[in-house]
Amino acid sequence: MQPKNKITSIIHIKMGLLQERFKSYRVPQKYMEAGVYPYFREITSKQGTVVDMEGQKVLMFGSNAYTGLPGDQRVIDAAKAALDKYGSGCAGSRFLNGTLDIHVELERQLAEFECKDEALCFSTGFFVNSGVLAVICGREDYIICDERDHASIVDGRRLSFAKQLKFKHNDMEDLEKQLQKCDPNAIKLIVVDGVFSMEGDLANLPEIVRLKHKYNASIMVDEAHGLGVFGREGRGVCDHFGLLDEVDIIMGTFSKSLASIGGFVAADKETINYLRHTCRTYIFSASNTPAATAAAMEALHIIRTEPERIEKLWKVTNYALKRFREEGFEIGDTESPIIPLYVRDAEKTFTVTKLAFDNGVFINPVIPPACAPQDTLVRFALMATHTEEQVETGVQVLKKVFREQGIIK
Repeated sequence: MQPKNKITSIIHIKMGLLQERFKSYRVPQKYMEAGVYPYFREITSKQGTVVDMEGQKVLMFGSNAYTGLPGDQRVIDAAKAALDKYGSGCAGSRFLNGTLDIHVELERQLAEFECKDEALCFSTGFFVNSGVLAVICGREDYIICDERDHASIVDGRRLSFAKQLKFKHNDMEDLEKQLQKCDPNAIKLIVVDGVFSMEGDLANLPEIVRLKHKYNASIMVDEAHGLGVFGREGRGVCDHFGLLDEVDIIMGTFSKSLASIGGFVAADKETINYLRHTCRTYIFSASNTPAATAAAMEALHIIRTEPERIEKLWKVTNYALKRFREEGFEIGDTESPIIPLYVRDAEKTFTVTKLAFDNGVFINPVIPPACAPQDTLVRFALMATHTEEQVETGVQVLKKVFREQGIIK
């Protein structure tokens, strides 16, 4: 047995090495010292089109709450009722003691919503992609991803033993080249975002489906930013293209249009049965809280019964797209309520974010690794509850800031 002081000395040396490694990481401090650090701002009000942030009211154009439901009283009341009935948490995983009847009911509703046999609910959307992709394909199989897929997809495929292939963003010719590299008899899973979260453009699902049949592949679509926005009753991009039956696996999140936290995967009953018993992020994570589950279920009900909400979202989205184009902003190929305003300079991206905030407009900066170094942008996102007047205020503030920085004329 080693003397206590020797053990303490070894621990100190090991901790010192770890701390020394990260001592030189000063990138955040660089932007803090410049006064343009944009992250972790504290909000002291409900999420909405206007929020209280750091002592001022700002227009919120940085939210993923496309349906505008996080502050809806019906959603809040549903969460409160579940909290009263079931308590604050389940204290266990779905696999053991953590399954509630409302978990099962929400899964039933989501499966019906996405026209699939069954669904599984996870405690976060990130856990859906990172867990499902880790187990869905074996060593002799292939996972083929768009190069701009979400980080949760990237992490999921990294955890998989399957062979990994990537294709250029929405480049169907390159996707076909990757498929041609695969063993014809192996499972080939093509994984794409339905709506790409930074650029706002859509996956070319019609062409992906054509290649699916040509090469006997399967398709998984991340509907995180499509649910509540596209398709009948907000079913997503797969329904928007009329291809729900052609997509084998659909995932979605509760943290955006469904005004809560969590996620789900929907597929045929055999696939869900396999995931239910093998997916580690499902089996070994505590189940979603009663309040979050009830909130998501109420939000889903509202989306399905209030089509005018999605109509309002598209009305204000189309207005914003028109105005940004008229004012000379570079917005790329977006077809959604996600509007990228390209800056193409990391330093200026932080600067315009800070100047917009100072003028009462909150937007999100996007820099590597969320985009390529030459594609830095600020992300302007719409909710169904935004008004055209609020959008116009945002356009005018950003026009002034972008002109001052020499980004637009």
